[in-house]
Amino acid sequence: MAESSKMLFVGLDVHKDTIAVAYAAEDRGAEVVSLGMIGTRQCDIDKLIRKLESKGATLMFAYEAGPCGYWLYRYLTRRGLSCHVVAPSLIPRKPGDRVKTDRRDAVTLARLLRSGDLSAIYVPTVDDEAIRDLSRGREDVVRDLKRSKVRLKAFLLRQDIRYEGRANWNAAHLRWLARVVCPTPAQQIVFQEYLHSVSEQTERLRRLEAELHTAVKTWRRYPVVEAVQALRGLDLTGAVTLIAEVGDLTRFDTPRKLMSYLGLTPSEYSSGERRHQGGITKAGNGHARRALVEGAWAYRYPAKVSRHLQLRLENLPTEVRAIAWKAQLRLCKRYRLLSARGKHVNQVVVAIAREMAAFAWAIARTVPVAS
Repeated sequence: MAESSKMLFVGLDVHKDTIAVAYAAEDRGAEVVSLGMIGTRQCDIDKLIRKLESKGATLMFAYEAGPCGYWLYRYLTRRGLSCHVVAPSLIPRKPGDRVKTDRRDAVTLARLLRSGDLSAIYVPTVDDEAIRDLSRGREDVVRDLKRSKVRLKAFLLRQDIRYEGRANWNAAHLRWLARVVCPTPAQQIVFQEYLHSVSEQTERLRRLEAELHTAVKTWRRYPVVEAVQALRGLDLTGAVTLIAEVGDLTRFDTPRKLMSYLGLTPSEYSSGERRHQGGITKAGNGHARRALVEGAWAYRYPAKVSRHLQLRLENLPTEVRAIAWKAQLRLCKRYRLLSARGKHVNQVVVAIAREMAAFAWAIARTVPVAS
């Protein structure tokens, strides 16, 4: 009876075709045992579970977050087993340890899981991950479109073909591009290919944005997405990115913990009486951090409710609108004060983004979300 109450801590180093396995008994003095490699098929996982359960202990698994996703976590939890997906950057490492193998990684995970030194990450549901993939797919297309435009403009500059209009990529600029003639037939082909790439990426972006805007309306977190759009600078795309990447904002006990998760808090190196703060840590989720930083630029203008913002506020509760207006008054004033103190504009924007996260957290607490 006492044997069945014991626990085995199982470390998994997961790759595309193989999984290195090691386990540690609950007794701190026991050695970590390596079981070698297994496959990634469900029958391989089931065989491992049967082998470990035959030892009469409760199992707890852990593996690093990586390119293989969350399929293993979901499979183990469906089997009623405890599993943690851990952040690779937060795994303690010995400074002098320069040997890295799959076996050693699995052994390290098992040992650290037993000692409680691993930090588990947020694992989205399948539906949450689908919205997040749509959001990230849109980000990828935006990046590809930007590269395509840069290549096209660089090519035209090399040929000394210059656009004299006031703005790029508007209707007038596109009409001008349609009339461009290059010096040679070969260069004309290159130009047309670059132009076709821009058009293709623009269409891809339009399709993905339409799909994202449609899918998010049936998402269980859509009420929170609607509510955080009350904040100036967070349109639908930015709000979806923030909520899809972070999930439930209220899972953080305080706004400061959310700021820290987003990597928006200053790094620090202090020793004795000397205290030095550096740039932001940039830990955690970069997609959500980018959405907040981009939105923070809106606070460089005086506080006001524009027509677009008014449309987003119309159907929101009074409490949410009050928080959003309080955010505007504070953040617009803070932008001016920090700028007047001579802070670099990027530092100012990041400081505003940090406080935006706190106001988003406050808004999310007012919105009930379906489980």
